[in-house]
Amino acid sequence: MKHHIAIFVSGSGTNCENIIRYFAGHADTDVTLVVSNKADAYALVRAERLGVPTAIMPKSDFNDEAKLMPLLREHHCDFIVLAGFLLMVPDFLLRAFPRRIVNIHPSLLPKYGGKGMWGHHVHEAVKAAGETETGITVHYVSEVCDGGEIIAQFHTPLSPTDTPDDIAAKVHLLEQAHFPAVIEEVISQL
Repeated sequence: MKHHIAIFVSGSGTNCENIIRYFAGHADTDVTLVVSNKADAYALVRAERLGVPTAIMPKSDFNDEAKLMPLLREHHCDFIVLAGFLLMVPDFLLRAFPRRIVNIHPSLLPKYGGKGMWGHHVHEAVKAAGETETGITVHYVSEVCDGGEIIAQFHTPLSPTDTPDDIAAKVHLLEQAHFPAVIEEVISQL
């Protein structure tokens, strides 16, 4: 059975593009839809350039089961990836996709997770704490922000001279190197 991924995004979409490219031509898995809560998310441009259908769903539509579920069914989505998506996933979606929604977080959870901890906010907190390492966490999505079961973590060392931008660059390299392969591994176990 071929699996069809929906990617939920809010921002520039480098991880989204990397995932689409990774699964392009894949025998068992493809990306069939990219959904954003922000009309100006550059991820939508990236997806369209790669031939993947897109949809814009503001928060009110995203939280409306009667609007979101038909869209996912129309594109035969059976797995969801959050890649820089800044909204909480509604309960109806968690029930419809048990252990089929994964997220990437730019720190080693449980450190620097939860409300308000996204993007540069995370890297600034890591720097302020004087951490000697950071990394990424891929986890299942639950009703708790950044609180779902951890699937995989990848680490990178930090130096005292690293700026938040340096930390972001190191984390981005980990995301690009590992996120698609972890998704593939999770889907292979379905």
